[in-house]
Amino acid sequence: MDEVKIIEIKKSVFADNEQDAASLRKELKDKGVYLLNLMSSPGSGKTTTLIRTLNLLKDKLRIAVMEADIDSDVDAVKVKEATGVDSIQLHTGGMCHLDAEMTRQGLDNLDLARTDLVILENVGNLVCPAEFDTGAVRNAMILSVPEGDDKPLKYPLMFSVCDLVLVNKTDVLPYFDFSLERCRENVRLRNPRARVIPICAKTGEGVDAFADWLVDEVENWKNC
Repeated sequence: MDEVKIIEIKKSVFADNEQDAASLRKELKDKGVYLLNLMSSPGSGKTTTLIRTLNLLKDKLRIAVMEADIDSDVDAVKVKEATGVDSIQLHTGGMCHLDAEMTRQGLDNLDLARTDLVILENVGNLVCPAEFDTGAVRNAMILSVPEGDDKPLKYPLMFSVCDLVLVNKTDVLPYFDFSLERCRENVRLRNPRARVIPICAKTGEGVDAFADWLVDEVENWKNC
C-alpha cells in the first residue's frame, strides 16, 4: 500500500499569518497608528476595563475600538454609549480568534488618518487568540481574581505572548484563595518581561497605571 501523504496545514497557516501580521505592523507604523490586542477569558472584565481606560484617555489620544465576538454587537454598543469613542463590531463567523487578515478587515473600516490608538478586544478565550499574531504592536491580557492565580501555569502560551497582564477584580481578593505575589511569580515563570498591574475595573483602582502605560507606548511607537 502506498504511503499516505501528510500535509502540515497548521504550520502553513501560521507561517502565512506571521507574514501578514508583520506586513500589517509595518503599515501601521508608517501611519503612526498603535494597535493593542487585548485578550482574556469571558467574564474577566475586558469591556469594563476598556470603558474605564477609554474615559481616561479619550481627551489625550484619538482612539478607536474593535470588538470581536462570535455574534452580537453588545460590547461595541456598550463601549460607544459609555465613552463616545468610535467602536465597530467584528463577527468571526464562529471562529474563536482573530488573525492578521481579519484584523486588517476591521482596520479598513476605521479612519486611521485620525487615529493614534486602536484597541482590539479579542474573542474571550485563553487558548485560540494567543496562537495568532494579529499584527498588534503589543499584546495585553486580563486575568480576574476569581479565575485563580494558577492560570499562567495552565495556559502558558497566553501569558508567554503578552507584554502586560492586568489582574482585575482585586476588590474580591479577600474572598478567594488568590495571591498576587504567587500570580506574579507564575507570570514570571512564563514570561519574565511581562509587566503585571493589579486593577479593579469596577472602582477604577489601578486603571490609571494601565492608561499611563498606553500613553507611553503610543508616544514611543510614534517617535522611535
